[in-house]
Amino acid sequence: MSDCIFCRIAAGEIPARLAAEDPEFVAFRDLNPQAPVHVLLIPRRHVATVNDLAAADAPLLGRIWTRIPLLAAELGIADHGYRVVVNCLAPAGQSVFHLHFHLLGGRAMGWPPG
Repeated sequence: MSDCIFCRIAAGEIPARLAAEDPEFVAFRDLNPQAPVHVLLIPRRHVATVNDLAAADAPLLGRIWTRIPLLAAELGIADHGYRVVVNCLAPAGQSVFHLHFHLLGGRAMGWPPG
């Protein structure tokens, strides 16, 4: 989608501080970090929300979820704990309508989160 900022980041049209990438996803530093480490992982293909996922997306989601602990290790937060957050729709905090996973770490996380 040409008007989606995350699609434009994934396409390399908008610069971002990349943490990882492969043919299916991109991980980059959040511009408004909520923790010392705050990385967003997004599929390159536009999926607006969790509600828009289908069974055919299972391999992509598996690839993202198995990449998260590797990325956490690369960023130095795997052994100290981290949080992965996915918001769905504006009332839950989704502000960019392109599926994304927040990887947060580098500090203690409170509970409940909301």
